[in-house]
Amino acid sequence: MTPIRRTGRRTAAVAALALAAAGCGIRGTSVPVDAGGAPSRVSCKAPASDPAPNPPGGAQATVYLVCGSALAQVERTVELPKGSAADDPRLPTARALLKELQRPPSSDEERAGFSSALPRDLKVTAPRTGDPSDALRLSIRPDDLPSFALAQLVCTYGASPALGRTHAAVLGGPGDDTAHRYDCSADVLANPDIAENAGWGDPLPEDG
Repeated sequence: MTPIRRTGRRTAAVAALALAAAGCGIRGTSVPVDAGGAPSRVSCKAPASDPAPNPPGGAQATVYLVCGSALAQVERTVELPKGSAADDPRLPTARALLKELQRPPSSDEERAGFSSALPRDLKVTAPRTGDPSDALRLSIRPDDLPSFALAQLVCTYGASPALGRTHAAVLGGPGDDTAHRYDCSADVLANPDIAENAGWGDPLPEDG
C-alpha cells in the first residue's frame, strides 16, 4: 500500500469518527482529555502501635483528623505544658491539643488517608471578662475557619477530660462577639460541612 493511499484511509477514518460524534451530540475537540486515574481507597483506620509508656510530660489524647469527607479519631501522645497543681489546666491543654492538630500526620496516618485542616497560624487564648468560664478565644473567628478545621477543633476539645469531655466546645473569636457553643454530634463527625451549611453554633448569653 502506498503512503498516499494509507494517508487517505486515515483521513477517512478520522472524518467518520467526527461524524459519529456529531450524530451523538458530542462536540469534537483537539485537546487531549485526561480522565485521571481510578480513585484510591484509604482505610481511615488509625495505625496500630505497640503500647508504650508515655514520655515524661506526655499523655494519651484523642484528636480528630480528616479522612475522606468525614472525621475520625486518632490516639496520640500529647506533651502538656508544665505547671503547678493550682494552675487551671484548660488553657495549656487547649493549646497542646491545637498544636497537635496543626502537626502534619505521620507517614502511617497519611497512608491511612488522614489529614488536618487546621491553619498553622491559629492561636487559642483564655476567656475574656463576660465569657462563660469554659469558653476559649481563637485568633480567627470560628465561623471564618474552614468547616473541617472547626469541626476538628470542636470534637478534639469535646473529647478531652481536662476540658470536661463535654462533646462540645465554647469558642469565640478575637473580637467582641459573643462566644458560641459548638456541639460535636454524629452529624458533624459524618459531615463536617454542616458548620458552613447549617448555621452551626448556639449563641451564649454573656455573664455581664
